[in-house]
Amino acid sequence: MRRRSPSSQDRAVQIGPRQDLHTIKSLLPYLWPKGEIGLRARVVVAMIFLVAAKLINVYVPMLFKLAVDALTVAPGQALVAVPVALLLGYGIARVASQAFGELRDAVFVKVAQRAIRTVALQTFRHLHGLALRFHLDRQTGGISRAIERGTKGIEFLLNFMLFNILPTLLEVLMVCGILWYLFDFRFALVTLVTISGYIAFTLLVTEWRLKYRRTMNETDQEASTKAIDSLLNYETVKYFGNEEHEARRYDKSLQRYEGAAVKSKTTLSMLNIGQGAIISVGLIVVMLMAAEGVVAGHMTIGDFVLVNTYLIQLYLPLNFLGFVYREIKQSLTDMEHMFHLLGENAEIRDKPGAPDLKMEGAALTFENVHFSYNPDREILKGISFSVPAGKTVALVGPSGAGKSTISRLLFRFYDVDSGRILIDGQDIREVRQASLRAAIGIVPQDTVLFNDTIAYNIAYGRPGATREEVEKAAHLARIHDFITTLPEGYETKVGERGLKLSGGEKQRVAIARTILKRPAILLFDEATSALDTRTEKEIQVSLREVSANRTTLVIAHRLSTVTHADEILVLEAGQIVERGRHEQLLAANGRYAEMWHRQQEAAHHQAELAREQAG
Repeated sequence: MRRRSPSSQDRAVQIGPRQDLHTIKSLLPYLWPKGEIGLRARVVVAMIFLVAAKLINVYVPMLFKLAVDALTVAPGQALVAVPVALLLGYGIARVASQAFGELRDAVFVKVAQRAIRTVALQTFRHLHGLALRFHLDRQTGGISRAIERGTKGIEFLLNFMLFNILPTLLEVLMVCGILWYLFDFRFALVTLVTISGYIAFTLLVTEWRLKYRRTMNETDQEASTKAIDSLLNYETVKYFGNEEHEARRYDKSLQRYEGAAVKSKTTLSMLNIGQGAIISVGLIVVMLMAAEGVVAGHMTIGDFVLVNTYLIQLYLPLNFLGFVYREIKQSLTDMEHMFHLLGENAEIRDKPGAPDLKMEGAALTFENVHFSYNPDREILKGISFSVPAGKTVALVGPSGAGKSTISRLLFRFYDVDSGRILIDGQDIREVRQASLRAAIGIVPQDTVLFNDTIAYNIAYGRPGATREEVEKAAHLARIHDFITTLPEGYETKVGERGLKLSGGEKQRVAIARTILKRPAILLFDEATSALDTRTEKEIQVSLREVSANRTTLVIAHRLSTVTHADEILVLEAGQIVERGRHEQLLAANGRYAEMWHRQQEAAHHQAELAREQAG
């Protein structure tokens, strides 16, 4: 029996927050990509520039010290000469340090952007590779926001952790070593203790503050999801006059975000005050020791300036380090969700070395198929039927009988629990999914169009098709004449989900799209049930023309649309209860005949009402 794959909430309980080191480890392969010699060379060169910039940066205060000592004279003595060489060297060294830093960024930017692009594309492809079950449990707005924040987090992490935190720590160690070598261990010890205390304080407080950042992310995603969901269902909101209800739902998420944001900001102020106090204490102690050395005569004014310059030089990146660490923690938090998405198990996978589907006639067979979305409720209970090549078979029955589930299984959005689905004798689980779906065309009940042009939506059936092929498909779907009456013709935008087109127009676009795809098997899933009678009859003519001599499976609610089928299967509670041609089923006077007479009576009653209203 199939077991439901755990949802994201289930996994969050099972594994907890992703380890920061694990997140960084997941990113490293993208910075050292296999087979990319040019990108790897850029990483090496960038590291060389980084080290060169820091070495020169540490030497700059030494030149400044020497210049100060050269300009310092005893009382009553005159300055003999200006230390031009030292001053020039000082200026050149500062420029060189900045230049190496800029060259490092220029060389590494391609590596960083390629990593961001690769991760984003891999996540996008992975999401399309996940089973329908995952997407039915998720909300698209939240997923897109997670990817957006995750990619931005990668960019920040690369720019600041690699080129700010690590170089700053390297510089700290070099400065401590120089102070110990030039003076004594006390200067190095005080500097190291100050910096260690600063880092420890930053880590502890930032970890404590992180819960507010997580709450902000969660509520931000929640608010975004609610807003997108509400706007996508704009008409439904208007139908029921629920604008204020939607506003209250949205504001509830915004209120939670507001509370978390206020706490985050106030605790940030506390962190900044503590950091400033630690740095100030260390600065005072070191300056007092340096001043004492000058008074004692074993340190020069240049030495005093050197110590001061080193501490100021360290103070700036250390002050920035607090902000960088906080932002890196935020970036890691943002990246957690995106890497979780990459870690989602693709329930439906191609077997290693799976061949393409080989079409010989497009005969379709369901053999004793059992399926359930959840273990406690079986949807299909031993379904068996065949659609011979070039023939049409219809599936009818009440809602919940399992008709649409059959279409999802045929496209392999799910795998059967037991039994087999065969096309020309090939189990669809044994072939590549791409080749399977390329062989099937569908006209669904609810045609969803992209917010692009009519031409783009028709060409979606076969991207790369010529304009002539698109227009030919539109002719066959009987929508070309309508398109030419529009001011912008085929370049007319259809709006979000195709809202600018009527139901019949959208269905014709869907038919044209399927015609352009040239599938061997056609699937019509309640393709006309949402249309009025006149439009339905027109669309039915187009559908019959398209399906002529093609293997066709029709899922229908209105029985009048399938009377021409070579065989009609009546489904009820996941089982086939009747099968045969239209005339045979009527003669049997069973479940099909009962549904037929009921629908005919309803249609007759509607016609009577229409005549009365017209009269």
